[in-house]
Amino acid sequence: MDSDFQKQIVEAIIFASDEPISEKKISNYVEALTPTRIKEIVEEINSEYQSGKRAFYVSRVAGGYQITARKEFAPWIKKMFKGRSKPRLSQAALESLAIIAFRQPISRTEVDAIRGVHSGGVIKNLLERSLISIAGRSEEVGKPLLYATSKEFLRYFGINDISELPRPREIEEIMGKLEKSEEFSEQIIEALTELNNEEENEENETP
Repeated sequence: MDSDFQKQIVEAIIFASDEPISEKKISNYVEALTPTRIKEIVEEINSEYQSGKRAFYVSRVAGGYQITARKEFAPWIKKMFKGRSKPRLSQAALESLAIIAFRQPISRTEVDAIRGVHSGGVIKNLLERSLISIAGRSEEVGKPLLYATSKEFLRYFGINDISELPRPREIEEIMGKLEKSEEFSEQIIEALTELNNEEENEENETP
């Protein structure tokens, strides 16, 4: 199996996958390739895409690979999908999700304390949408459930790792203001609303 055919196989698998696919999973399908070699192949594929001025590339999302259109073509792609975009998250959901993202694992009581309102319904909705998952139980009295972001969360926002979230300030600085719950909530929500605003702006545009 020559290197060109290896690239074609990896490219075809990534293209055909309906979700981000990892090196390990690809190697399960192509036993002749190791995860390290697959990573090298993806870099070669992207190099060819770039030199060929292709409108797409292989991006890393939620621990796997998927073929993604380049950002500069977003305005035209959005027009094609106008009216078919995924449901946006409410402000309350974004706020709770942002707090969980930066404080995980975290209990519902802690989320309530930071937001200043009851978050049970919002957390239930986030669980139903698989954007968060149960990460265990706290050692505190009553052993409340702990929540953390999920792989679907990474897919929803198109990122590979939680560290890629846009942050208005260094996370250490934000964490130093936790005692000011309202201020913390306003700062941290800015991070996720920045990712969600593009869809809202698109809906408000006049055709």
